[in-house]
Amino acid sequence: MSITGAIVLYAVTWFMVFFILLPLRVQSQDESGKVVPGTPRGAPAGYVIRRKAWLTTLWGTLVWAVLCGIILSGAISLRDIDVMGRMPPQPTF
Repeated sequence: MSITGAIVLYAVTWFMVFFILLPLRVQSQDESGKVVPGTPRGAPAGYVIRRKAWLTTLWGTLVWAVLCGIILSGAISLRDIDVMGRMPPQPTF
């Protein structure tokens, strides 16, 4: 895997983990009892983006390290996911 590939994999992993963590443990304004005029009752009550970004960085880095380990070890290769059989046979040396 190239450095560019590792960076792209990290960015994709980070955003996937971020979008998974974003809706977890959100308290709405209606649940907290403090509805700001002009906002919907289901809007988040507090700003938790910084905490979620730190959690995303922690979990995203762990997931990325596991994915890099799998890719670099060769446990799963591109040929393993070639379900249409379009890749030529692997040369034997």
